[in-house]
Amino acid sequence: MTGVPQIRSPLGVIAGGGVLPFAVADSLSARGITPVLFALQGSCDPARVEAYRHHWLAMGAFGKLLRLLRAEGCQDLVFIGNLVRPSIAELRLDWGAIKVLPAVLAAYRGGDDHLLTGVGRLFEHYGFRLLGLKQVAPDLLMPEGALTRARPDDRAQADITKGRAVLAALSPFDIGQGCVVIDGHVVAVEDTGGTDSLLRRVAQLREERRLRTKPGRGVLVKAPKTGQDLRFDLPALGPTTIDGLIAAQLGGVAVVAGHTVVAEPQTMVASADRGGLFITGLAP
Repeated sequence: MTGVPQIRSPLGVIAGGGVLPFAVADSLSARGITPVLFALQGSCDPARVEAYRHHWLAMGAFGKLLRLLRAEGCQDLVFIGNLVRPSIAELRLDWGAIKVLPAVLAAYRGGDDHLLTGVGRLFEHYGFRLLGLKQVAPDLLMPEGALTRARPDDRAQADITKGRAVLAALSPFDIGQGCVVIDGHVVAVEDTGGTDSLLRRVAQLREERRLRTKPGRGVLVKAPKTGQDLRFDLPALGPTTIDGLIAAQLGGVAVVAGHTVVAEPQTMVASADRGGLFITGLAP
């Protein structure tokens, strides 16, 4: 494809939590590219990682990671998976990390996107190439249009428009990538707890009868931040998201096509169809 770099094999997959690191590894393998997983302790699933070529890493073991990447012959890298942002005190810094500590501290002085971009620059300084999901596993990205039998009606479309405007306005503050809008009212905005926490808060508001709107109305809207480095931390959807939407009694979810990762799409769509929810991809 035009504009897509030639990926060099093997490719290093710096793997956080969830199913996405393994979906990326499978996608790469299917195209003849060897994935090597560098699994982050406390995040990556120990039961699943054993099926892949892998190494375990503590958060902060930057020097060890550089040595392993070179030993494995990985020149190209991708970051993928859930990761709870650790404090500086929680990092187990090795000598390689201590040598670049000023850059690490500078990266920490900002939101998640600022941190990831700063870490990315470190790898590039040492000669590695950071790629995004669009380059390494485009088959895992959300297409444009509805995936489900249900479609957003006019009321939902208005909520989607408002949700996108809210996320665009919040982008400079590097807060989150999602919000819930019901009948034109912004009910909740994603914070460091992520999408699952956001949906639990909406479900709790319904339980407490602080939301009186009819069940089945309202939309979860997700979008990357304006100006975000799209190699890192793309919005993601999966079966867990649908479970949260059902518990929150929302009508569906709208995400930006081509800039949202989809995990276990068949399971996700089947669950949404059973619940009468819509899943739709928006034009970028």
